[in-house]
Amino acid sequence: MFRPKRNFKSDPEQRWQQRDRVFFGFGACHILAGVFLEETSAEGFYGEWIAPGDGFRGSHVYATNGVLAFDFHGYSYRENLLSRYWKWHQGHFSGWTATVAKVDFCLLDTFELNKRQHLGPDQYFGDPIPRARKFVHSQKMPCEHT
Repeated sequence: MFRPKRNFKSDPEQRWQQRDRVFFGFGACHILAGVFLEETSAEGFYGEWIAPGDGFRGSHVYATNGVLAFDFHGYSYRENLLSRYWKWHQGHFSGWTATVAKVDFCLLDTFELNKRQHLGPDQYFGDPIPRARKFVHSQKMPCEHT
């Protein structure tokens, strides 16, 4: 896991200046997942949300087809992503729990995102959509050959 600079989320410009993996890993994962779902032709992918239990932080949204997952790491196996995520959070936050649910709202709609305490695409220092597109298109599906 990446560790962002302390309190960087409170400064929109500083948040925007983070490397892509940090930017999409700590606060804009839902934007990356939403763009992935719009931009790729990968069949069977949908959004999934790790929602921490009451009093905990550590929300994460990614795209998956149930086997593969796509987030700020690029492609990985879904079970590996979940295992890594749980191990890290439980190791850092005693009693950390979360549920995993299929996303049933638009990951790029500001109103829907704000209802769930996420920023909409128009609420960042810059436009995260082109940045997410570039990141998505820079990643190769694991089965693709060069």
